[in-house]
Amino acid sequence: QEQLVESGGGLVQAGGSLRLSCSASGHTFSSYVMGWFRPAPGKAREFVATISRRGGNTYYADSVKGRFTSSRDNAKNTVYLQMNSLKPEDRAVYFCAASRKSRSYYYTEDDYDYWGQGTQVTVSS
Repeated sequence: QEQLVESGGGLVQAGGSLRLSCSASGHTFSSYVMGWFRPAPGKAREFVATISRRGGNTYYADSVKGRFTSSRDNAKNTVYLQMNSLKPEDRAVYFCAASRKSRSYYYTEDDYDYWGQGTQVTVSS
């Protein structure tokens, strides 16, 4: 069982930046595709970003493309989400997730096996 712990959330003004981190406890972090999600109306969680095992491929939701960047450091068992130009509508609890499946990216929460507890991001206008 992999344990994921997010950190880095907080309160920021619109236009500001935050960097979220997600650290994994196990020894197989580099074998996981990692994703970031947040709650959305009508959905349990909506896709935000995903990053392949070695970090060479990243994909983003249209709503965050050009503003958010995901990266990972497999030596540190950590994945990051750099959030720039934050908007009030980005306010949410952000969850990281790990997938054991074989593709290099996944957009839906059902494809992920392990989840963190979430970190709150609040953006004031």
